[in-house]
Amino acid sequence: MKRLLFVFITLVLVFFTSTGIIAQTRDTALKGKSKRIVDSLSKEMDVFDFLNKNFHFNLNAKPDTLKLKPTKFFFALMPTVGYTLESHFLGNVAINTSFYIGNADSTNLSIVNYNVIYTELHQFFLPIISNIWSKNNTINWLGDWRFYIYPSYTYGLGGNTTPCEADLIDYSYVRFYQEALVHFGSYCYFGGGVNYDNHFDIEEKGSNTTYDLYNQGAKKTTSSGPVVQFMYDSRTNINNPRDAFYGSITYRYNPTFFGSSQPWQSAFIEFKKYIRVSSYSHNVLALWSWNVFTFGGNAPYLDLPSTGWDIYSNSGRGYIQGRYRGQNMFYDEAEYRFRITCNGLLGGVLFVNAESVSNYPQNKFTTIDPGEGFGVRLKMNKYSDVNICLDYAFGLMGSQGLFFNLGEVF
Repeated sequence: MKRLLFVFITLVLVFFTSTGIIAQTRDTALKGKSKRIVDSLSKEMDVFDFLNKNFHFNLNAKPDTLKLKPTKFFFALMPTVGYTLESHFLGNVAINTSFYIGNADSTNLSIVNYNVIYTELHQFFLPIISNIWSKNNTINWLGDWRFYIYPSYTYGLGGNTTPCEADLIDYSYVRFYQEALVHFGSYCYFGGGVNYDNHFDIEEKGSNTTYDLYNQGAKKTTSSGPVVQFMYDSRTNINNPRDAFYGSITYRYNPTFFGSSQPWQSAFIEFKKYIRVSSYSHNVLALWSWNVFTFGGNAPYLDLPSTGWDIYSNSGRGYIQGRYRGQNMFYDEAEYRFRITCNGLLGGVLFVNAESVSNYPQNKFTTIDPGEGFGVRLKMNKYSDVNICLDYAFGLMGSQGLFFNLGEVF
């Protein structure tokens, strides 16, 4: 009950500390929408409509601001407090910068997300994640830049580990991923870039010496090299997709002459499918498959695929980040998204997931670790279709907890 009360207070603080700034974003976001789309949303309701109607906040967009000019920026600033399994209580300042490089009718909305996070466990995060579309979507630039000071727990390798094997490991982390994908037909894109991971000041502080045994006690590891990616993406709105498909295959090569501590390679295969239940329903069945395979050498321990280490840190609801780790990983999830209110203000989800990591050193899959849960959705902006997501999930061996997100989990 204390945790649920904290969540309620958190959401109230989010709404009232960010209302003024997000209202500006809502107003500007309307500018790229055609009159047809705006009219179709007239019966929808989001947080701002609710505040306008019940508290007379007067946050509605003005009719003369329904055009968004290319290169014009708009911002959203959201200070929040929260709780996660891996960080306990945290403070977060999230900034969203959105803009169109080309005409909104033929160019996707580009987004850059910044976060500054500090937690009860003295962790510090500074991630900058970008998805930028050129005019007419001819090029898609993808960026993932991070700096972490991240004391956290690790549990060893394979799917048979238990919570009592938790081992505190302290390290700092710099990530630089940058790619450019070129459109070549339909929804298809192909390109590449560079991935760089640098973990340093590594110190294993517990009695479980899995890291030291695997990495020979290294206090620093670097993985650096080129990547090649093929992507198919028919999503028109990544905040809350419907009737769409996303697929991506990425190959990464980490040679020592690029600065890697040791040579290794990896392949990432990811699929997302969104199925509208019927033509007249807003309910959606969403499916996600995220799979990582390492080969051609031993990847550094902290670069191995692990629970919650996808780009948005959303996989494995029901488990703490890093709970399962191995040289190879399969992950699948299904989520049913449905409306609670007809106007779209409130929604709900039911989800199940399953992950399997290979054991070490046999490198065989012998376990499946499931998770399941439920959640509520609150519509923050009906034009960008952004929801605040609050989920409660359960895993094996008593693992459970709250999970927050702005925008759908996948």
